[in-house]
Amino acid sequence: MARENDVVLIKMEDSPLSFARVEKITPDTKKDWYHIKLLLLQLPLQTVNWILKEDYINGEEFHMGGKPMILEPVVCPEETQDLLPSDPNPEEHPPQKENGNLVSFAEFKKTRNP
Repeated sequence: MARENDVVLIKMEDSPLSFARVEKITPDTKKDWYHIKLLLLQLPLQTVNWILKEDYINGEEFHMGGKPMILEPVVCPEETQDLLPSDPNPEEHPPQKENGNLVSFAEFKKTRNP
């Protein structure tokens, strides 16, 4: 089950609607139902409070206003070496010198304002 501080993607009709952070989950009086407070990560920030079954919090489809909804957990992708630039022989490519001029801003102002 999603826990407090988890980030979820809210989908409506199989389309992403918003990201949200789970702020609080408290049990309802009915068995396996919970009050879930979500902080919608959009502008302006706002919170919503829903009463959902445990299965719905775990990613099962539910309906709101007749429209299918899903709470999908967001997992940070692992970094792979393929994504990082690599140079197998860094010594073969020495940095090139550029012929640029360094201009002192103080000297530039002196010549502009005599």
